[in-house]
Amino acid sequence: MAYDKFNILTSSAVPLPIENVDTDQIIPARFLKATKREAFGDNLFRDWRYNGDNTPKADFVLNDATYSGKILVGGKNFGSGSSREHAAWAVYDYGFRAVVSSFFADIFKGNCLNIGVLPVQVSPEFAETIFNAIEADPKTELEINLPEQTITLKATGQKESFDISGYKKDNMVNGFDDIDYLQNIKEEIVGFANKLPY
Repeated sequence: MAYDKFNILTSSAVPLPIENVDTDQIIPARFLKATKREAFGDNLFRDWRYNGDNTPKADFVLNDATYSGKILVGGKNFGSGSSREHAAWAVYDYGFRAVVSSFFADIFKGNCLNIGVLPVQVSPEFAETIFNAIEADPKTELEINLPEQTITLKATGQKESFDISGYKKDNMVNGFDDIDYLQNIKEEIVGFANKLPY
């Protein structure tokens, strides 16, 4: 399933300075019955966003009109817990294209990369700088430059580099999932197969 190409993203950000956010908090287990990547955004952080009667909790950041944007800035150890790929689906379906944290759980990070959400791991110090900047000005913007592998706080020019595998970077720049990648090099695969002596 192809997704939007990711090149340079400039956006304000939504702050969630909570450590050890696990996948059951991102998308509770009772919402895992669906198999298509649709409508999961409605239940992103469901138990934090809504009361038992389905009314929005005014003190949760996704219900606060002060904050908006395509970037979610989370606390350390974001996406821990179970390996459910639905957590990444929910983040993407809600409208986030990138998640910034000082540490990601490996499986969650991989699931994000597979569906077009860029996990940007920064130093704890830079994460704190970002949180402080958003607190001072909720409209402050971040620039995430995937080709250059940098994240920049636009107001001050402060920036850091981040790591990503070359394969996943190429897929995100082109908007490919793993199947799209194989389809794109189909002629090369066929050509290689035709040269085999057996």
